[in-house]
Amino acid sequence: MSKYQVTPDGNYGRYGGAWVPEMLYPNVERLRREYLKILDSDEFKSQYFGLLRDYVGRPTPLTFAKRISEIFGANIYLKREDLAHTGAHKINNALGQVIMAKMMGKDRIIAETGAGQHGVATATACALLGVKCLVYMGSLDIERQAPNVARMKMLGAEVVPATSGNCTLKDATNEALRDWISNPEDTFYVIGSVVGPHPYPDLVARLQSIISEETKRQVREQTDKDLPDYVIACIGGGSNAAGSFYNFLDDESVRLIAVEAAGRGLDSGDTAASIARGTEGIIHGSRTMLMQTDDGQITEPYSISAGLDYPGVGPLHAYLASVGRETVLSATDDEALEAAKLLTLSEGIIPALESSHALAALPKLKFKKDDLVVVTVSGRGDKDMQTYMKRLF
Repeated sequence: MSKYQVTPDGNYGRYGGAWVPEMLYPNVERLRREYLKILDSDEFKSQYFGLLRDYVGRPTPLTFAKRISEIFGANIYLKREDLAHTGAHKINNALGQVIMAKMMGKDRIIAETGAGQHGVATATACALLGVKCLVYMGSLDIERQAPNVARMKMLGAEVVPATSGNCTLKDATNEALRDWISNPEDTFYVIGSVVGPHPYPDLVARLQSIISEETKRQVREQTDKDLPDYVIACIGGGSNAAGSFYNFLDDESVRLIAVEAAGRGLDSGDTAASIARGTEGIIHGSRTMLMQTDDGQITEPYSISAGLDYPGVGPLHAYLASVGRETVLSATDDEALEAAKLLTLSEGIIPALESSHALAALPKLKFKKDDLVVVTVSGRGDKDMQTYMKRLF
C-alpha cells in the first residue's frame, strides 16, 4: 500500500479519523465497512464507468495552452474538467456516491455546496437516478451563485439556505450534518470534498482519481514524456486537487502544487488559507488544519471564490503538506482575477474562480523550458460571470 494512502482506521499520519456524534456512528461505520466492496463490485463499476463515458463525457481533454506556454516559458497543459457534464469535476464524485447510496438502500440524498457546482452535480445525479435531493447552501452563496441555484431547482432539488455564521460553505455543511443526525435511517449524505469523517476523504479521492488516471495516460499519448514535471490544482476542501494528484502520489519526480485562497492577503484576517494560516484541530468529523482561535473556535474564512471559502482542508492535503509531498502556495482574490483574465484572453477559456487560483500559481514558479506542467481547470466560469464583470470590467 502507498505510504500516502489512508490507513484502515481512517488516518493520514496524525490527520483524519471519524469524530462524529453517537447517532451518526452506525451510518459512518456501515459506509466504512461497505465502500471499498461496493467500489470494487462489477455492478458499481459497470454503471459508474459507463455513465462517466456516455453521460459525463469522459475522458476530458488535456489541452496544450500554446500562448500561456509562451508567456511562462514551459509546456503548459490544461486538464479540462470544465468540459465535464455540469461544468466541473464535481460530477465524478456525486454520481459515484448517489449510485452507492442506491446500492445501500438509501432513498433520500442530502448535500452541501459552496460555489454550487457540487449541488448541481448531486441534483443532476439524483434526477438521472430518480432519487429525492436536498441541498444546503449558505445564503450568501445563494446570492452570489444564482445561476447554479436556478439549475439545482430546475433539476428538482430543494435548496435550503444556511443563515448562521457568515452564511457560506462551513455553515451549509453544519446544516447538512444536523439533517443527517435527524434522519439517519433513509438519508445518505453526499459530501462534496475530501473532508468529513472517514471514509469520506478516501471515498471522494478515489472517485475523483479518474482525473489523474486520465492525465497520466494522456501525457504519455500526447507528449514525449512519461510523467508531467508539475501538477497544479486549487484547494479549499481539496477534491479536485486530490483527484489530480492521486495517481502521481508515488511518482516522487512529479511536483504537486496545491493553491489555497489567500483572500485579501495571508495576513489580512480575510483569508481561507487553512494550511498557511491554520492550526491543527477537528472540523466536520476529521482532524486536519483549520482556521480557528487559540481556544479552538472556528473563525470565518474569506475568499472571492465560494468554492474555496471554507475554514479547513481535507486531511489528505494536511498530511501531504506536512511531509513535504505537496507544495502549498496561495493566491489572493486579485491574483486569481488576473489569472482568469489572462487565460480567457490568451486561450479563449473562461475558468471558474476556483480554477483561477490554480492558474495564479504560474507566475510564482520558475520553470525550465522543457518542463511539462498540468493545471487542472476544475470548472467553467459561467457561474462567476457576475463577479468577473463587476471586478474586471
